[in-house]
Amino acid sequence: MTCMLSALLLPLAPAVTAAKPTLESLATRVQVLEDRESIRNLILAYGTAHDNRDYRTFANLFAREGEWVSGMGSAKGPDAIFKLMDDMIGHKPMPEGSGTYHLLTNETIAIDGDYASAVTKWVYITPDANGAPGLTILGHYNDQFIREAGQWKFLRREAPMDLPAGD
Repeated sequence: MTCMLSALLLPLAPAVTAAKPTLESLATRVQVLEDRESIRNLILAYGTAHDNRDYRTFANLFAREGEWVSGMGSAKGPDAIFKLMDDMIGHKPMPEGSGTYHLLTNETIAIDGDYASAVTKWVYITPDANGAPGLTILGHYNDQFIREAGQWKFLRREAPMDLPAGD
């Protein structure tokens, strides 16, 4: 029995042994992890700025040529994005929050040097008539990112709705 088991496992032995990572390959892997974490933080900062009605911070999350595309309209560049959001919702920073919540989850991030892309699910929650949390809209973001001046920024963010609010 032991001989038979050894004969079955022997062909697997080379596949189990992996090449020892080099310092360069480890540094590359760490950079990808750091980039992913920075992009996750950017995604979360977007939700926080939106829920706090801080559209100056919101707009500054976009690159110089960054583009925001949503059901409210589209704009290119931080100044135009700020104007769109201020016109549509109003720039009234509320550091404690406005009562709305963007839940951002299930992001898939692909990194390619100074560019990256992601798809992130979002749920928009607003208070109902009784002040209880109500699901308003469900959707996803299609994102393109660029590393600009050493920081990850949105190069393009699209916000399609997957399930709009019911009547």
